[in-house]
Amino acid sequence: MTRKRYITLILILGTLTALGPFSIDMYLPGFPAIAKDLGTTVAEVSLSLSSFFIGISAGQFLYGPLMDRFGRKVPLYIGLCGYVIASTACAFATTIDALVILRFIQAICSCAAAVASVAMVRDLFPVQDNAKVFSLLMLVVGVSPMIAPTVGGYVTAGFGWEAVFLILAGMAAAILLAVYFGLPESSQPDPTYSLAPKQMIGKFMAVLKEPQFYTYAFSGAVSFAGLLAYVSGSPLVFMEIFQVNEKQYGWVFAFLSIGLIGASQVNSVMLRRFRSEQIIITALVCQLIIGGVLLAGTILGFLGLFSTIACIFLFLCCLGFTFPNASALSLAPFSKNAGSASALMGASQMGIGALATVVLSVFSNHSAVPMAGVMAASALLALLILWFGQKMIQAKGGLYEADPSAAGAIH
Repeated sequence: MTRKRYITLILILGTLTALGPFSIDMYLPGFPAIAKDLGTTVAEVSLSLSSFFIGISAGQFLYGPLMDRFGRKVPLYIGLCGYVIASTACAFATTIDALVILRFIQAICSCAAAVASVAMVRDLFPVQDNAKVFSLLMLVVGVSPMIAPTVGGYVTAGFGWEAVFLILAGMAAAILLAVYFGLPESSQPDPTYSLAPKQMIGKFMAVLKEPQFYTYAFSGAVSFAGLLAYVSGSPLVFMEIFQVNEKQYGWVFAFLSIGLIGASQVNSVMLRRFRSEQIIITALVCQLIIGGVLLAGTILGFLGLFSTIACIFLFLCCLGFTFPNASALSLAPFSKNAGSASALMGASQMGIGALATVVLSVFSNHSAVPMAGVMAASALLALLILWFGQKMIQAKGGLYEADPSAAGAIH
């Protein structure tokens, strides 16, 4: 593969991966404006974020089998077209209930991009390079929380929150063209792959029986819930408690994303000296310590705006190490079932993240305690899952080696 081709694939896969984060981040500065226009509260508007997480979680189970059966690109085309329609409809929503439902549909469609990008990394690149490729994708994805809320704040202030969803529709249309002209079909259709519910469930169960998968997929997903708790809780914490405006919120969000991006790139360098399993456990221990400081400081009241930002920044740095390594280790045992495995991994991330955002909405008390509590709890549970799961992996014979022959062991 030439360097130019390599970069092209990374960029297109990165834009596919970034579609979901843009859908989440870009409209966050508009929460107060949406609440005012639709006659509701910011806490109620946050339910549209929860419905998005639920939709993107459920949709993974749909697109994973479809991409194993029909190849990657045809289901991807359908999903992107549906996303354009749903995003346009969101711009014309007149009630919070309609927005919540339309966001769910938008998420169902957007997760075609999420499933395809992860599965195609497994298809197109050697297994031993997967962690590095995921780190590069995080660099592309990392631009979204730097750009999306900032642009969203200015767009909302200048043109209204509805314009944000029209821009998202235009982005999806551009990505669709890039996929059509620049992305190869990485997995040929498999007529033997059954879409009967019983067989589909059997495929998922086969993936779930692999200790390496459930250990790293679930520990990574629970850790990832800390990020989604921050995303969901940050409009209330920064815009209502600390009284930053829409534009300032966008810049704060952009600054915090630097931690996630920077750490993911440092991770690529560290992989030259350390194994993924070594990096992830260190990152989770650090994440737990920082989450504990954030929670204690919030409860005791000794954290102000800048110290809160500092704690969240360090917390996101830890996630920059956790996520790419957890993703690579989860998918390492699979080749033929990579679509189903990536779907399960994505579903667990968004499903647990949706639960975290619902908890925040239910326990919202106009303080930062619910957000900090969920972030700290996610780090603790992720570390416990990893600790118990590693014992199961060792009992079965250890980790799958990061080479193509070992990666094909599970079908």
